[in-house]
Amino acid sequence: MLTDIEIAQNCSMQPIRDVAAKAGLLEDELEYYGKYKAKISDDAWKRLKDKPDGKLILVTAINPTPAGEGKTTTTVGLGQALDKMGKSSIIALREPSLGPVFGVKGGAAGGGYAQVVPMEDINLHFTGDMHAIGAANNLLCAMIDNHLQQGNELQIDPRRIVFTRVVDMNDRALRNIVVGMGGPMSGVPREDHYMITVASEVMAILCLATSLSDLKKRCGDILVAYRYDGSPVFARDLKADGAMTALLKDALKPNLVQTLTGSPCLMHGGPFANIAHGCNSISATRMALKLADYTVTEAGFGADLGAEKFFDIKCRKAGLHPDCVVLVATIRALKYNGGVAKADLGTENLEALKAGSVNLQKHIENIGKYHVPVVVAINRFASDTDAEIEYLRTLCHDMGARYALSEVFAKGADGGMELAQMVIEEADSGKAAFSPLYPDEMPLREKIETVAKEIYGADGVSYSPAAEKSIDAITKLGYGNLPVCIAKTQYSLSDDAAKLGRPTGFTVNVRTVRVSAGAGFVVCETGAIMTMPGLPKKPAAFNIDVDEEGRITGLF
Repeated sequence: MLTDIEIAQNCSMQPIRDVAAKAGLLEDELEYYGKYKAKISDDAWKRLKDKPDGKLILVTAINPTPAGEGKTTTTVGLGQALDKMGKSSIIALREPSLGPVFGVKGGAAGGGYAQVVPMEDINLHFTGDMHAIGAANNLLCAMIDNHLQQGNELQIDPRRIVFTRVVDMNDRALRNIVVGMGGPMSGVPREDHYMITVASEVMAILCLATSLSDLKKRCGDILVAYRYDGSPVFARDLKADGAMTALLKDALKPNLVQTLTGSPCLMHGGPFANIAHGCNSISATRMALKLADYTVTEAGFGADLGAEKFFDIKCRKAGLHPDCVVLVATIRALKYNGGVAKADLGTENLEALKAGSVNLQKHIENIGKYHVPVVVAINRFASDTDAEIEYLRTLCHDMGARYALSEVFAKGADGGMELAQMVIEEADSGKAAFSPLYPDEMPLREKIETVAKEIYGADGVSYSPAAEKSIDAITKLGYGNLPVCIAKTQYSLSDDAAKLGRPTGFTVNVRTVRVSAGAGFVVCETGAIMTMPGLPKKPAAFNIDVDEEGRITGLF
């Protein structure tokens, strides 16, 4: 059996100009990064902006488990199936982070016969967007410390610098550091921190910016520190916004690649959904909606994280109105939620499936709160039995959700035809009447509690003293009307990773609250969530190698 990377390396990619032509892009609108990758210039948006939008389809999932769910694989396979049906379609995905590529998860460009290529490039340096984001972020950090060194005209309190450095790698040793050691010429000593690049506000800004001028304004609006008198200091006060925008200028342009079957894919931006807002860029999604009748996009991790943030942050900010949601699940993952050990998931167990299906039911209910129709896609495994499949079919029918088996991993487009037909019917049905979960004017505490109670199923929310103080300060600064971006474990509907299924009787514990003023949301860290992951005992990097011909192996 071929590995994902072997399947990708054996495919015959089309020149990217041909993929672009199929998507309705002109060659003059491409900026080439080799034969199989390109960025799309601003000229394309100027030409297309007045065209009507196509239908928008979101792919999300149940809470992830070690058994796997296959959300990105389903997204890619659905796009391939729509293309094979002759539909005008395009997929819009996030870019992978090097952290999980070399850490636990491995590559993130789909799997099996539903992949985006060139797989190695996408999973490694791609077009340099991640590096540009990290450089812009760390330039601002360098300018903060330089300002302290050069006399501190703005009277920044070194103890209240809230903007941190980033690196696109899982490196737990950088979570808490001290900078400025080594004497007077080496800076002002202070405590600092690192987060992974995909959790940074600069990443969120790139994904939420709608133009170069909007990007510059958002960079300038980043709250970086407080003065000794308690007043805020922004990136524009340090005169960092222009240089940051210069570094991000090309990164703002969406990237064009292709699936294994040559259908188009826009891949741009990569915020994690457990510690950031989890969606690809507004610019890529808007472009896709102009280019195709059907745009298929995804949001990270389970629907309690990615889908909620897609609806309440991205759709709110961009004025998007999704027409259909695909909710991906596997029978194996549901049995895991029902208490079955990973090693025993291949054995039929209807009682465990029934017990674990409450997780799926909760996600179906949650999507209904946004008034968008849902199609449940069961990513089929060979071990799934007829009785287990029939149980889920009946459960979905009883909840008013359509249901399709997906075999895109093994069969590519052919394994997604049933799902694609249902998605078309639901997207075209006119059933969608999207609205966010809460209004802008709702106070921050009520927004947090609304998400916790309505989406997670919590009884309530508890706040640390620091979080309480931060909420009051953020509201006083005038940011109380922003949406909330809750950082939470992806493995549970609660903030405790060990609580599987559909936990009840729990409280969400908010540790810290900070405003990402440039991005336009308020971040709340809950439970034990961290913004800088660590490598596992046996990282995926152990398996990655390159031969004398330059051929990469072990990437996924």
